[in-house]
Amino acid sequence: MGSLTLNSLRSIMRAMTDSPGFDRVLSKVNLLTASPGKVVCEMKVEEEHTNRAGTMHGGLTATLVDIISTAALMYTERGAPGVSVDMNITYMNAAKLGDDILITAQVLKQGKTLAYAVVDVTNKATGKPIAQGRHTKFL
Repeated sequence: MGSLTLNSLRSIMRAMTDSPGFDRVLSKVNLLTASPGKVVCEMKVEEEHTNRAGTMHGGLTATLVDIISTAALMYTERGAPGVSVDMNITYMNAAKLGDDILITAQVLKQGKTLAYAVVDVTNKATGKPIAQGRHTKFL
């Protein structure tokens, strides 16, 4: 691992959510574990995360895919966050108000200029898949 520790990754994520920008929507995300190229976080779905149907908003899911996969990229030897080139999300089940979810990001490959990551969003209690995202970043 480069010079980035679990605590410094936590600090970076906290700085993002404490800023006045859009990333503050992730203030309720807790970093559980990190190993090289893999980050696992959890979050309880609260009212601020939901759409009118009372389920987690798809835009929040996309933001989770973006930010948590970037954290996994930063927790590699290179430690570069990169810039998004492409992202897709497959929605499989709804996360309801009050559900605890797990967000697991894994870097699949880091080349000279591109990195590829996959993010699984699952219901913590049942293990049911909520969504899966794929994220390509230019390094």
